Amino acid sequence: MTETQLTLVQIDNYGPWTVTPEPRPEMDLQVLQSRLYADVAAFVGSRGGYAFPTRYDNLVAVTNGLDRNEHRRLQESLGNRYPVTASLGVGSDASPATALDEATAQVQAAGSAQDGDRREVLGFASDPPTPGPEDVAIAHFDVDDVTGEYTDRLNAYDSLLVVDRAAVSLMGHLREAHGGLVFFVGGDNFVAAVPDISTTAYRQAIDHVAEETGVSLKVGVGTGPTAADAGMTAKHALERCRHDGTAVEFGHDHERPESAADD
Repeated sequence: MTETQLTLVQIDNYGPWTVTPEPRPEMDLQVLQSRLYADVAAFVGSRGGYAFPTRYDNLVAVTNGLDRNEHRRLQESLGNRYPVTASLGVGSDASPATALDEATAQVQAAGSAQDGDRREVLGFASDPPTPGPEDVAIAHFDVDDVTGEYTDRLNAYDSLLVVDRAAVSLMGHLREAHGGLVFFVGGDNFVAAVPDISTTAYRQAIDHVAEETGVSLKVGVGTGPTAADAGMTAKHALERCRHDGTAVEFGHDHERPESAADD
């Protein structure tokens, strides 16, 4: 059974700050956001976590293994580097979507994202989970033959539209059907924090995207005590998909039974 810990990183009072005392140049804001994401990714990545930018003023990280002290250190590091502060909410659940709901509630209960009085809130919905060997499940999807089908045939923007449509389709399906959270990570790659779901469920997700967008996907799935461990196992499983021409592979030669609880 998975027990995913998710952390919401939300910049405090960011909207008003961007226009005070007057509107700031957009590229300066883009640089700040991208650097802040890179710093969060480097911090949690060095501790076995994964971070995703979502809307950049809100970041989501899989943080199994990071305790309260580590989260406070992240806040202090950001506060020392940037003209803005960040509040953190942390939740854990077998369903990543539920964990994010819990994390978000911790931040929202302390005030609005545009509340000038909210500064560096740190809230845990519950104690961090006791580390387990399969706490985190990561699914790594990519598009079949994206180079031949799209990159070498379409301009960069039209290729982006194709990939974005597939991402939105997959995001909606896994969120609604299983409480999984999918993030676009560049190129033709989507990484998802997922509960413990079956081979059939992944095939259904791939079929849904193909029927809705015409884009064909494959996926490797891994589990582990941290996102980094699970993600590397998923990457190796995805390589087996590429080598064997299969659509779904699980790490460590392990396949979820067709009778898993989600079916």
